[in-house]
This record gives sequence, structure tokens and C-alpha cells, in this order.
Amino acid sequence: MSASTIRVICYYNGHIVRTKTDVEYEGSEARIVPLKIPIECTFQELIDMIYSKTIIDKRRFKLVLICKYPLRNGNRFQPFEVRDDSSVREMLDLVNTTTIEEIELFIKVVRVKAQLNQCVGGHEDVFVRNHDNVAQFDYGCGPSSGPVPYTGLNADDEDSADEEPNDEYGEDVDDECDGADADVEVDRHASFLRAFNQALENEQGVYVSAQAPSCDVSNHPDDETLDESSPVTYHLPPTPQFQHVENLDIAVASCWTPWVQPTTGNSSGEFVIGQVFNSKSDLQEAAKIYSIKAHQEYVVVASTKKLLVLRCKKAEECHCPWKLRAMVIKDTSLFVINKYTGPHTCVNPCLNRDHHQLDSQLVSTHIKALIQAQFTLSTAAIQASVMEKWGYQISYKKALDGKHKAIRQLFGDFSQSYTQLPRLFLGIEQSNPGGAVVWKTCETNMPNTEIFQRVFWSFKPTIEGFQHCRPVMSIDGTHLYGKYKGKLLIAMGCDGNNQLFPLAFAITEGENNDSWGWFLACIRNHVTQRPGICVISDRHPGIMAAMVDPHLGWATPFAYHRICMRHFASNFMTRFKDKILKNLVCRAALASTERKFKKHMNTIGRINSGALQWLEAVPFQLWALSHDGGRRYGLMTTNISEVFNSVLKGARSLPVTALVLLTFFRLNGYFVARREVGANRLASTEQFTPYVDAQIQGRVVKAGSMEIVLYDHEKGLFHVKSRRGRTHRVTLHEKTCTCVKTLIYGFPCSHIISACQHRCVDFRLFVDRYYTTQSYYDTWAPLFHPIFNEDEWPLYDGTVIVPPESMRRFGSGRPKSTRLHNEMDVREGKTLNRCGLCKQLGHNRRSCKNVNQVQ
Repeated sequence: MSASTIRVICYYNGHIVRTKTDVEYEGSEARIVPLKIPIECTFQELIDMIYSKTIIDKRRFKLVLICKYPLRNGNRFQPFEVRDDSSVREMLDLVNTTTIEEIELFIKVVRVKAQLNQCVGGHEDVFVRNHDNVAQFDYGCGPSSGPVPYTGLNADDEDSADEEPNDEYGEDVDDECDGADADVEVDRHASFLRAFNQALENEQGVYVSAQAPSCDVSNHPDDETLDESSPVTYHLPPTPQFQHVENLDIAVASCWTPWVQPTTGNSSGEFVIGQVFNSKSDLQEAAKIYSIKAHQEYVVVASTKKLLVLRCKKAEECHCPWKLRAMVIKDTSLFVINKYTGPHTCVNPCLNRDHHQLDSQLVSTHIKALIQAQFTLSTAAIQASVMEKWGYQISYKKALDGKHKAIRQLFGDFSQSYTQLPRLFLGIEQSNPGGAVVWKTCETNMPNTEIFQRVFWSFKPTIEGFQHCRPVMSIDGTHLYGKYKGKLLIAMGCDGNNQLFPLAFAITEGENNDSWGWFLACIRNHVTQRPGICVISDRHPGIMAAMVDPHLGWATPFAYHRICMRHFASNFMTRFKDKILKNLVCRAALASTERKFKKHMNTIGRINSGALQWLEAVPFQLWALSHDGGRRYGLMTTNISEVFNSVLKGARSLPVTALVLLTFFRLNGYFVARREVGANRLASTEQFTPYVDAQIQGRVVKAGSMEIVLYDHEKGLFHVKSRRGRTHRVTLHEKTCTCVKTLIYGFPCSHIISACQHRCVDFRLFVDRYYTTQSYYDTWAPLFHPIFNEDEWPLYDGTVIVPPESMRRFGSGRPKSTRLHNEMDVREGKTLNRCGLCKQLGHNRRSCKNVNQVQ
């Protein structure tokens, strides 16, 4: 090697593997080519040299060069991309600045995308060839979808969602879509089932893989499918290809990637005469994106079912010649450009923050994939996404309108969803018979029409699976945030692995005595008649009244009512506003023995006798674990209901049909995943659930350090002394211990385990059957079955259900989707600020009032 050249080892035909400390090039077919690079070599000369030495087709592939770059701190390497002359000099200079004698250069080969929508003539006739098959091509989206033969048939994808031009809340919307006339039919019944199947693929663990051989995220057809002899170009509507949250960037890009630069019909980025679009709306969409990319605006000269004429907005002012005229192809829905003059010759007098063609309809199309992946997408996030995509700052109202339209296109109309709900339940019942659906409606003056008031539903797999759960049920209510107000009531069970088990749901006009009584009556009549169920809830008057009503089937001894400790402590805090007392109330509620309970209650009485009287007015068995009698299995709160409320938070702003479908798909996801866990544990002969296994293992370790004294061999009476010196009395024949934890939780405490080990008794006999692997598997064994296509559902011939006008939300802007926080939401144990000057708690240096005294 001469002083004027540098030795470079080029690796290709493999892939780059990066670790924390190194970069390697691997591959079973990887090859190397040694090169002698002149010191004054430019980037283009280096590329040409690599092409010639590696025999890589320059027309079909481009090269990405990655240099293995050494770091100064130790023997570490990181990738360094060589992209221009300066980076080439930086790479070659490594021989002089470091100890390496030759440079390793990794070559990444990227296929060059074929230039689509090539212009094949301005005024050539459209050929119709019967043997052409449109379905054989892998279409992308956008007007650069590639030329294909025109068959004269409507090539609409049967799975594409129709767009609805009206605003979500029913008001008439200004003609924001630039001439979107009445020729666009509104399909209020399709798309919401399909959208949910796509949006919840990640719940089932199934999504489209970017590596799949049939997936083309580039929106370009394969090179082999290009028909260069085709006289026209063809445009299909954009369709999101990914709904999985990890593929959000690909999902959004897949709708709009045709324009790396504003390319439309040819390499100059302009439309061409003879270019064909699948529909008028697709042509309008392409024109909008072209104008946004070109930073120009147009006005609609004429817009009918058969004609669309656009011209530059500054045509008269700047004499700009830009104009587009398109007409429908006879007997089809296709639109073809028959006159076009471009590009724009005008310039803008100033920078614009917004763009007239960037309307809410285009925004809705852009964010559709985002909404499918995340129902709770904020308006600010939509504004940021549009800004990143097109460089324009749209208004809050436009972003919100776009979100409403995207939700409507994906999941249907809010008002129509109440009318569609009966048929949806028929469709679910068709493939999943045995569930429960109960309606309550009000009569109206209109014939064959009733006003929606309430609906209750539960699925057969949950009804069957609940028989193997612990006899505990948590109930709670949460707000709906869509166009119509209302409450979603939820009943949740708890399986043997301490996981939530969704049981029943209801949409009601609100939380009141009648609605809660009706909900609990539906559960008792249609879901479960198990005696002795423990119901955990807050202290809502409607629930309190329903639980003591003998006609509803929930009064003692048929059921046992318990209060959520967090809600109870929050009520106490609202009344007395004392955090110390609140903490003592929580300790009293969690105390497992009456001795500890009385100790905390006496402390509360010494601090505030009124607080003690307030607590004594509420029966202890409702809120204290020590007086529970083992009914609540140690579950002190309604967290299992509130967790599922948070799971449904995004769906609570969707139409009611979408909400019902979400419960169906989410439950199926739970059943599929947990059924597999149960089957695997059965196959491995595991006797108990992971939750109980972990609990028992910890108690077995603890039991090994206890002292055991036998008092009665026949009754199995033992005296057990713990490491801390506390003593407990164990009676094995009665399965009791004075610590009461075995009764509370349903599996043995450490004292019973210690006594069992002392007499070689199997302590597993003391575990309730609900914690066994067999019960866990039986809980999740029932199957959900796929819902048929909507056109296969049974016809609904009952009365038309309409939403109540009194529940309509008329306020402007979006409703609050997060409730107001109270004492229950304050984080326990939060440390207070300590001042660095006076060392007192509750303030900092800046707000210190003792600064003069300290100085």
C-alpha cells in the first residue's frame, strides 16, 4: 500500500449486527472486496468503485455505506454512516489518527423503488382488455400507485371503508372537502366491525408483519408487475396496512409515501392527462396532497357527480395557468384527467401557518391508523403528527373534527349505533349462543320506535367460567365520553390466579337506585345464581339499597355486601380531612385479627372521638377484614373493576356498538392467553396457580423457623411460636389458626404449614379448590367464536331503537375523559420538600420564611 492510498475492506451480501461495544457484519453468503482508496477520493468516486468491484446493479440497487468507527474510550466500535465527501475524509483519516491499519466498510444494499405512474402519452385512448386481471397487482396507495391495465370494472376493494361527509355530532359541515357532493353515498352500517377486528389484532397477538413476503410497505408494486405498455395510470384508495402500535410509523407512512418529493404522475411531480383514479374522492385527495406538497392552493370551479374542475387560487391575481379537469368514465365510478395545465407559476407573498386544502377530512385519513392503535389519541398529538408530516400547524378545532371523522369512519355514527345495536347482538348471538342481553326502552309517539334507556349483556364463556372463580364480585360504574352521556356499569370476578374476570356489562342513563337494582337483578337472573357471593362496591346509595332488597336476590345470606376500603377511606377523609386518621382507618380495615383492629380503633378514638363514632355507625363486617369472615378472600378494593375501566377508557368515547365489540374482543384475548397458561400448567402437573404457589413458597420458608408444641394429637392442636415471639393456636382438624389468615385468603398460613410439616401432613389439603390449576383452566376453558360478516347476521325485525335526546352532549369541545381527583388519588407516602436553609419540611429555599433567622 502506497502512502497515497488507504486499504479498505468492503463487506457485502450480508447484514450488520450491532452490539453495545462492537459492530460486525454477518451472513452465510457474506463476501469481502479489498479496495485501495486514494486519499483524495470523493464520495461519488468511492460509490462508483464499489459498484464496479462488487458487480452490484447500479440501476436496481443503491448503497448505504457504514464504517466501523473506533471510539477513544477503550476497545469499542460504533457504526458511522459515510454519506458525503466530508464523511469519506473522516473515514480515511482514521488510519492517521488511530492505530488501525485498514478500514472496515459495511455495505447495505437497498432496492431502488421503480418510478411509478409513468406518463405514456397525453391523449392516448383507454384500452379495455378483457384478459387483464386487476387483482393480480399489489397496489399501493396515492396517485403513484403504478400503471395497470384498465378493465372497465369497478375495482373498489370490498374491505375499504366508505367515508361519511357529515360531522360527528350531526351538524352540517361547511364544504371543507372541496366539492364533495351528494354523489358520495353514506354507509352507516359498514366498517365498525372490520375496524375493530383490525384495531384489536394486538390484543390477540396477531398483526401484519413487516417482514412477511406478501407485505409491501412501500406502496409500490413489484418490478415484475409493472406493465409498461399500459396507456393509463390507476389509483386505489389509501388503506392502512398496519394496526399494531409498534408499526404506527409504517401505518401512517403507508397512506402517504408516494411523494418522497411531490411526484404524482411523472418524475416532475405533476398530474398527467389520462391518469385514472378509482373515485372522485380519491382524485380530490390526490389534488389536496399535491397542493400541500407544492405549498399552493386551488379553488373548485365545478364539482358534480361526473365532473371536477380545479384552478389555482391565484389564477387571476398572478395569471397562474394551473388547472385540472377530470370526468367520470362512462358506466363506472372511475375518474380520468382529460385536461391538465401545470405546474404552478405563482408564488406566495408570505408564509402560511395553515393550508386550505389540509382540511379535517384529509386529517382524518392521515390519523386513521393512529386512532385504531390508540383510541385515546389526544388532539395535541394529532396537531403534532400533521405538523411533522406536512409542516403546517392546523387549528385545534380542525384536529378535533378530523378525529371525530376518523372515529366515525372506523366505528360508525354515534346516533346510528343505537339503532344498529340490536342487530349487533343478534350477530354475536349467532356465533356465540347462550349469552344474555336485556333491554329497557321507553315508548314514543312515533310508530315502531322506542327510546333507548338501558342494555345489559354478558357472554356465555364468562357465564360458564365464573362458576370456577372465587365467589367474589366487584361492581363499579364509569362515564361514557362520546356524543351521548351515560354510564357503563361493570361486574368483575377474580380467578384463582388473582386476575380480573370480566363478567357482565350494562349501559344505563346514569347511576341511581333503579339502574343499580336493575343491573344486579339482571346478573342474578341471567348470569349466576350462586349463593354466598361477596359483592364489593363503593357506598353508592343505589348499590346499598339493592343489596338489602329481598326481591333482588342479593340480601344476606344469599349474598354478602362489602365496601371498598379506598372509597371508604376517601369518604372518611372528605368528612374529617385528617391524613393521620385516614391512615389509621386503612390500618384498621386491613388488620387481620380483632386484637389489631381494636388497637387501631382505640387510637382513632383518642385522637378524635367523632371519627370513632362515624366509623362505628358503619357495620364492621362491611369494611374491616377482621370481621369479614373470609367472604372477600382478602380483596379489599374494587381495583379489579377500575383496572378494566382504564382498559376501556379509549372505547368509552366511541359509539356504543364499538364499545360492545371491544368488550367481546378484549374478553376473547383474555380467554385465549390464560387458557394456554392453564393448559401448560396442567401438562406440567402444576397443582396450583402461580399466585398461590408464590404465596405458599414464601410461607414455607417462614414456617421453617417456628417452634412447634403438640397439645392434642386427635384434634391436631398445636402451639406455634414465631421468630418474633408471637404465639398462635393451630387446630388442623378444623383448619383454623388464631391468625385467621387461612380463613381470610383460602390457603394455609405459615403457622398451619409449620404444624403440617411437624406431623408430616400434606398442607396442600388446606388450599381452596378455586386456586387449583384445574379450576383455573376450567375458568378460561370456554371458547369464544368468531363473529360472522355483517351481511350474514340475522335480520332484526323489532322496533327501531333511537338514542334519548336528553342524554345528548351539547357542549362545545371534547368532554373530560379523566375524572376529578380527590383524596383517594393522593399518593400515599409522598415525601415533603425539606428546606436547605432552615431544614424544615413543607417548603424549599425559595419560599423559606425563616431565611432572616438563619442568616
